[in-house]
Amino acid sequence: MASPPPPGIYVPVPTFFSKPPSNEPTPPLDLATQSKHALHLAKNGIRGLVLLGSTGEAVALTEDDRRSLITHVRQEMDGAGYKDYPLIAGTASQGVGDTVKLLQLSKEAGAQWGLVLAPGFFATCITQQGLIDWYTAVADHSPLPILIYHYPAVSNSLSLTASTFTSLSAHPNICGAKLSHGDLSLHSQLASSTIDSMSHDKFATFTGLGQQLLPVLMVGGTGAIDGLAAIFPRTVVKLYEYVKAGEWEQARKLQEVVARGEGLVVGHGVVGAKEGLRRILGFDSECRLPLKAGMSEDAWRDWEEVMGELGEVEKT
Repeated sequence: MASPPPPGIYVPVPTFFSKPPSNEPTPPLDLATQSKHALHLAKNGIRGLVLLGSTGEAVALTEDDRRSLITHVRQEMDGAGYKDYPLIAGTASQGVGDTVKLLQLSKEAGAQWGLVLAPGFFATCITQQGLIDWYTAVADHSPLPILIYHYPAVSNSLSLTASTFTSLSAHPNICGAKLSHGDLSLHSQLASSTIDSMSHDKFATFTGLGQQLLPVLMVGGTGAIDGLAAIFPRTVVKLYEYVKAGEWEQARKLQEVVARGEGLVVGHGVVGAKEGLRRILGFDSECRLPLKAGMSEDAWRDWEEVMGELGEVEKT
């Protein structure tokens, strides 16, 4: 039975790109900035990283890009004293074979787990049994333990039911899930389950939204894989620690600020995350088409107040 990632706050890190030459449409990887950001997160309490997820623009990366990025981050983390630091690599393929191939590449490059997005292309005619069979086939052949990535907004509104998660949790190579949606009922059913295969030492339930971290932890969730923590790692870790310590008043107050700030990432996606990283931490990055990096001054003005509040928390 595979072990899940350890509890705590993880970051779905953006993939950093530098400006391309004038005659090239595709910006190249900026591996130096990638590793600087990764080390900043580790030094500020982040438990692990998700590379090549939706925030990482994984669908715009080649296999060579994936290998280079994971390998570089692993080498830099090891070299800086973060040996065996948890790295989870995402996949967003539709086929079993392609998904397993990416998981094999990720293992060779240094990841310890895979985060496997549900295959939503044929969402309107996929049954729950079809999803069980698909994930089972991936897990049977994956060299990495996998977590189920449940993100209906990018999977053509495809949803997995609680009973589907329960069935898949019995597989020895499936060890958790990331739930990127606001359905707290599903979080509760998974994280509070009394079924043996869903126990916390066998199956980790992470929320993908720091704006609901407090309630998710209250029902037994493992932690968060949270985009805002890419910009304010200490703040989101502090919220996690308040809840785990039972410091409810502090947790409630901080959850409210985090929930407001999270709107930048939820509302503007990768573009919002990169804008925050540029303006607040100085980590600049292009996006790959069709995404375009950058927000107008008018658009950013809507976020200045809460970003300031979060910045003050981050300093403490």
